[in-house]
Formats: sequence, structure tokens, C-alpha cells
Amino acid sequence: MYQALYRKWRPRTFSDVSGQETVTAALKNELKTGRLSHAYLFTGCRGTGKTTCAKILAKAVNCAHPVDGDPCNECAICRGIDDGTILDVTEIDAASNNGVDSIRDLRDEVAFTPVSGTYRVYIIDEVHMLSAGAFNALLKTLEEPPAHVIFILATTEVHKLPATILSRCQRFDFGRIRPEEIAARITYVATEEGLTVTPDAAMLLARLADGALRDGLSLLDQCASVAQHIDMDTVTAVTGMAGQDTLAQLTDCVAAQDAPAALALVDQLYRSAKDMERLCAEWVTYLRNLMVLTSVREVGELIVATPDELNAMRAEAQKLGLPTILHMMEVLQGTLDRLKGGVSRRVEMEMAVLRLCDPRLDDSKAALIHRVEVLENALKNGAVMNGAPRTSPPTAPVEPAAEPAPVTPAPETIPAPIDAPPAPEADVMPAIPAPVAAPIPAPAGERPFDAWVDVLDYMRQSCPPLFGILDGTTALLKDGSLVICVENPLLAQLLKEGGNKEQLQNAIRHVTGQSYPMALRRKQQIKKPENDPLSQLLTAGRDSGVNVNEKE
Repeated sequence: MYQALYRKWRPRTFSDVSGQETVTAALKNELKTGRLSHAYLFTGCRGTGKTTCAKILAKAVNCAHPVDGDPCNECAICRGIDDGTILDVTEIDAASNNGVDSIRDLRDEVAFTPVSGTYRVYIIDEVHMLSAGAFNALLKTLEEPPAHVIFILATTEVHKLPATILSRCQRFDFGRIRPEEIAARITYVATEEGLTVTPDAAMLLARLADGALRDGLSLLDQCASVAQHIDMDTVTAVTGMAGQDTLAQLTDCVAAQDAPAALALVDQLYRSAKDMERLCAEWVTYLRNLMVLTSVREVGELIVATPDELNAMRAEAQKLGLPTILHMMEVLQGTLDRLKGGVSRRVEMEMAVLRLCDPRLDDSKAALIHRVEVLENALKNGAVMNGAPRTSPPTAPVEPAAEPAPVTPAPETIPAPIDAPPAPEADVMPAIPAPVAAPIPAPAGERPFDAWVDVLDYMRQSCPPLFGILDGTTALLKDGSLVICVENPLLAQLLKEGGNKEQLQNAIRHVTGQSYPMALRRKQQIKKPENDPLSQLLTAGRDSGVNVNEKE
């Protein structure tokens, strides 16, 4: 009968174990020196070699002819442990034997001496599944077992174990296996099985394995059932992946806010029998790589990809920006949770695509940050705002539009009476023209500080006294500095007292997210005409001894 590759190629010595050099070296050293512990705890994610190392250790402690800490795999005891005919090594699945009664039976068995080997070894897999009562029943035996008994506990969720269990075991942590080592092992197994695997396909299988060599060999087994020559297309077809090119297309559609194209691409993937949950997970992984590229200069081993893939992803990351990438990841992470319990995975995925293409449909914090970033980029690049191109402030004053003159009938439509006397002029006081200040063009290198109005609004709420002084001021940006144009000469002195300058800087930073060096400029006073009635009234008041500024 055919045997799965991960079972057929399970390591039989510590030297064959991939990616766990620290653990295997420590275990071999204990075996060579004879300093064996009575209880071991192997922890780590799935498929990293915990059960494999437990079985190798069980053979090594009983082997008649060990070789440098490894079992010989040739003596009767090693062969008997491999085929299960020697009962001195017992493997217990705690997921199905998690009650108190199972542990009590085990506790009664440990009193018997081994039949063939030197030690009775109990391998308890998924030990975190034991009940609280079973843990309590195991405590005393685990702490002081008979001299001929060794316990090996294996778990993927060590945080679920009681501290009393942890303190009684010698713990070894199994880390995720590096993709390069998984790819090398896949290539070796494929060669031994008469298969050919391209380097790109082996690395893709290693990335899909996510640190678990067993998963990588299982994926290789699936691909081998389709073709003897395994390349990228074979892996993509067998695993139901969308592929990096498709993920890049989806990301481009979102960046362009092209919802029809994105929905059409999702529909194409759905009709090709692509799983929507896997598609969402792949997209999150792709965006994670973009996030790393925007945050780290030298990615090193943080991203497993070919140079061409890295260059394409780096260009995509620069085009999107970190806030947009984080917003997309947050939406897709929430979609992953809903996909597992939703009625239609396709609908959930389409809803996520629509939210990504139109951030207005999403009121999350990440979506708001993304929208603000888009507006900031539009302002910096001079993009169209409200249907009109944004341009720099005019250097010449713009005359206000004149009010439309009242419409009167044309002279020929209403004939004037013959010999009619001219109408007397109305006895009306001529209107006094108000002084008008001609706008001063901004010098070269200066531009208005558009956010000053928002800063004043913020100051109105946070510090009303300071707002009262700043009300009516304007601001400019010149050479990276913020120039405040004021009429009140007391503002300079006021900013030096009571932390007022810090409050103003905090308001500017709150509104713009940036800090600016500040300077003050005195507004140019409006030169009043010589025949200004208000000046004449003030002069007449001073001459008559009346203080017109005195309040009643």
C-alpha cells in the first residue's frame, strides 16, 4: 500500500531532522553523557518535528548500539520500536484519552519494569488536551516517576499547560523551519522519488508550508499525483492559489478605485474554483510583504521571494503608501473572520473589494487615515479639487465680481413724453466710500498656510484666551517656517509667557501632524484717505475735549 511521503521520509536519526539543530544537539549530548531527564516537554507549531524527535529519543535510550547519540536503527529493539512490536514505548493521544481514568491506568502501568529495553517511554501527544483532573492525577507520577520511566510530552499550545506541569519537565522549543531548509528537503525527497521540482516551485511549496516541513511534503505529495515534473503552474493549480500576478492586479484595481475591474477579477477567480478564504489569506500575505518593504530598508529573510518578485512588490509598495496598505490589511483581516461563518464566501469577498475600492464605505480609523493621505497627496501634487485645478495663490489682486445692474427697459420701448420737464435731482447725501485695502501680493517663496483656519478653530476650543488674540490673523509658509501676520504687537510678548507658544505649536501639530518654526510679521497698516470722515470725527472729538473711545 502506498505510504504518504511525510511518513515514508520521516527522519530516523537526530542528524536527519531539519531546522532543529539546537534541540537535536542538546538531546544527543544528553544521550552521550548519560544525563537523561525523567520528563521532557517538546513545544512548537505543527509539523516541526516534535513527535519525530520523541520517537528518535525513545529508540536512542533503548538502542543496543547507539552511534554518537543516534539510534542504530538496525538492532532488534530499534526495529521493534519502529514496527510497534515492542511495548516498552507507548504513544498516547491526549486528544482522545484526556480523562482522569486514562491517566490512572497509565499511573498503574509505570510500576512495571521494561520487557526488552532499558526504559519504558511514554509519549503523550497534544498533552494540552488533558482535563484539569487528568493533569492533577499526573502531577505526582510526573515529578517522581520510577527510575525506568521517561515521559515525553508534546504540544502545540504550551500556554494551556499548568505551571505545575511546566516546572516538572525539561522544555525544548521547536521553531518554525526556514523556507530554504524546507525547499532543500522537498528537492531531496522529490529526487529520491523520481520527481523533478523547479527551484521556484520548491520555494513556493516551502512558503505555503509556513514553517512546517510535514505540510510541505504533503503538498509535494499532492503535486506528484498530478505530474512528474512540478513547476509553478502545477503548484498553483493543485493548491488553488491565485498567484502573485493576480494579487498585484487586485491591488492595482483597489489603488485606482476601479470597483468593476476588481469585481470582474474576483468573479473570474471564483469561476476558476479558487477558494475565497485562501484568496483572502494570500492577499493579506502579499500586503504584509508590501508593509515590510515600506518599513524596512534591508528585508533580509523577512520576505521569501525571488529578486524579480521583490522589485515588483517594492514598486507596488511605493505607489500605495503605508496607510493604504494597513487599511487594506485591516479590512481583509476582518473579512477572513467573516468568511468562516458567512453564508456566501463570494459575497463576503465582493463586499470587502467594494469597501477597499471606495473608502467612503468604511468608517474605520484606518479608512479615515487612508482618505486623509489621499487628500494630502492631492494637495501636494496640485490635483483637481472640487472640479477645479488647484493652483498657487495669484500674485496680482483679484477684483471682486461686480453686482449685476438692475435691468431697465430699453429706451425705445417706453417713449418719453414730448416737451416733458427734466426730473429734479433727488436731495440725497453722497455715499462716503469706505477705505479699501489693496491686497498685497505674496513675495516669491511664500504661500498661504491653508490649515490656519483649522488651527484657529482648534484654539477656539482648547484655549479661548489665546484664540481671542489670534483671531483675525493670517499665516504664510516661507522656507519651511510658519509666519503669522498680526496687527496686535502684544502677541509676540504673549507667546513668551505661560506656555502659550507650546499650546499654539501643539494645536498646529494636532491639525497638520507637523511642526514648524514660527515667526511673526506685522501686518501692513491701511493708509486712510485724507478726507476720511472717521478720521475727521476723531480729530474733531480731540479738539473739543471729548474722548470718543471711552466706553459708557
